[in-house]
Amino acid sequence: MKLGRLNHIGVATPSIAESIAHFTETMGASKIHAPFDLEEQGVKVCFVDTPTESGYDGTQIELIEPLSDASPIAGFLAKNPLGGQHHICFEVEDIEDARKWFEEQGKRILGPTRIGAHGTPIFFLHPKDMMGQLTEIMETPKEGAHWSN
Repeated sequence: MKLGRLNHIGVATPSIAESIAHFTETMGASKIHAPFDLEEQGVKVCFVDTPTESGYDGTQIELIEPLSDASPIAGFLAKNPLGGQHHICFEVEDIEDARKWFEEQGKRILGPTRIGAHGTPIFFLHPKDMMGQLTEIMETPKEGAHWSN
């Protein structure tokens, strides 16, 4: 298994609209993707691109807002009412190879592999096995995936 680039940092927020204002007004972000609902995961998601010298292909910020009190993000926000860093996400070339690799390392995988916000397979690793950080592993997006729109 070969670890790929840091794709995004997930940030839980009570309000995507207020977070967009923060990233545009305070941080100077200029490329904000349209928010969309991921009902199967109970969240609304919005990606903020960070610029690089080559254009807008840097690490993204994934804003995550709960769709209801039943959302897993609602529990995070109950403990962190202002929001905050929720997870980090690394790309891998092959999600099944990565899953096998982490299982062989004895790392706990939270739930089944599923389709994430970028339209590619993902899984999460337990924070206690990842230096205290909830870690998402995602297959590198292919042409036409959500993040490149």
